[in-house]
Amino acid sequence: MCGIIGIVGQSDVAGQLYDGLTVLQHRGQDAAGIATAAGSKIRVHKGNGLVSDVFDEASMQLLHGNFGIGHCRYPTAGSAGCDEAQPFYVNSPYGIALAHNGNLINTDALRREVFEQDKRNVNTESDSEVLLNVFAHELDTQGELSPESVFKAIEGVHRRCVGGYAVTAVVLGFGMVAFRDTHGIRPLVLGKRVRDGRDEYAVASESVALDILGYERLRDVRPGEGIVVTADGTLHARACAEERAATPCIFEYVYFARPDSMMDDVSVHKARMRMGQKLGEKILRLRPDHDIDVVIPIPDTSRDAALEIANTLGVKYREGFIKNRYVGRTFIMPGQGERAKSVRRKLNAIPLEFRNRNVLLVDDSIVRGTTSQQIVQMARDAGARKVYLASAAPPVRHPNIYGIDMPSADELVAHGRTDDDVQALLGCDWLIYQDLADLEEAVSGPKHRIGAFDSSCFNGEYVTGVEPGYFERIRQARSDSAKQARRTI
Repeated sequence: MCGIIGIVGQSDVAGQLYDGLTVLQHRGQDAAGIATAAGSKIRVHKGNGLVSDVFDEASMQLLHGNFGIGHCRYPTAGSAGCDEAQPFYVNSPYGIALAHNGNLINTDALRREVFEQDKRNVNTESDSEVLLNVFAHELDTQGELSPESVFKAIEGVHRRCVGGYAVTAVVLGFGMVAFRDTHGIRPLVLGKRVRDGRDEYAVASESVALDILGYERLRDVRPGEGIVVTADGTLHARACAEERAATPCIFEYVYFARPDSMMDDVSVHKARMRMGQKLGEKILRLRPDHDIDVVIPIPDTSRDAALEIANTLGVKYREGFIKNRYVGRTFIMPGQGERAKSVRRKLNAIPLEFRNRNVLLVDDSIVRGTTSQQIVQMARDAGARKVYLASAAPPVRHPNIYGIDMPSADELVAHGRTDDDVQALLGCDWLIYQDLADLEEAVSGPKHRIGAFDSSCFNGEYVTGVEPGYFERIRQARSDSAKQARRTI
């Protein structure tokens, strides 16, 4: 999962891109980069680390141009090295820089095509560089550069690329390009503002990036749609694939997105509140005479759900953990060892809220289980009489293959285990999961804005289909042992 942003303005946009990336930082803490275009040059600055670490005053002063793109990286495919930081750049045709959020599942075949058929070389293991070269080749075959030729190139990308992807790019001397995969798995939002009577446009992974820059959220980019904003601020949009209803990744609403974002016309905040209400109702069905004294969220993503669970159950809601704001999100850290070490650095319990109480801890989801196991023990150490654990999401039993670094199936705590097995492994007195139907209804909401989701990490149903042997390949690439081996090379 990564954060992307693209802007076409009237003056240098590097400062806006920087500010936008800072509020998308939760989507990726591994690396960051910005590319801007002016005159005959695309200027790129990128590196490992947080946005504030990668950019300083000197580097920002070099990023001239009234249109550009930004990226913050969370490693899935490929390694976590500096050479995989985005945006990527190719000089032919025209000069193109591209930033990508998601994951292609036919990367190996595309890599061979790009080399053997398109006569292009890919220098890294990143699927994003492969996607850039596919787009560059398709654009190169279209003749004169125009919005129409760009849309034709996007059509070619959609024909060749399989997976989840949201993309923004700059084409030198032309403008900004953005598009979204044909299933709408990965999010992309379009915004507009008016300065001195002229239109400026932006696209971003989440609407919160538009909000802080003063852009009005116009709409979500549609599945398969292409967006072109020329350097003079003219917007062009066209369907570049057969139109279909969006099936967005439901895990965006569970964990990744900020609660103040709107995606596919759904408020993430409201969706998480409804998750809590649904889960609270399930608890009452299963244990109408429960002995829960207090509901405590595992910060930060579960707060909305935990508050609604408490309201539904009619018990106290309390903040029982203090979070160290200077430790990153443990889910997206590159190795299990680093994740495990971070839990105690990240959270500290307030014994007063636990002592001699039956506590219901609420988390957004349970993936590997190691973090949950430690937090349950922290609650016991703080004096809890009983520790119950509620997950606002169903059991994660399958890898996510569209851009979230959920590992191979055998590293998922719920894979091949019953709920009782997981409960015993985590050491809690009762474990309760959200039902998938309730989760999907909670996200879609009473207006049913979204008819279907990619819920593959819960139900194993992949909207793009999956070729034989793919899961074994990602097991070899994504397991913590494989990542550790790459880091020691």
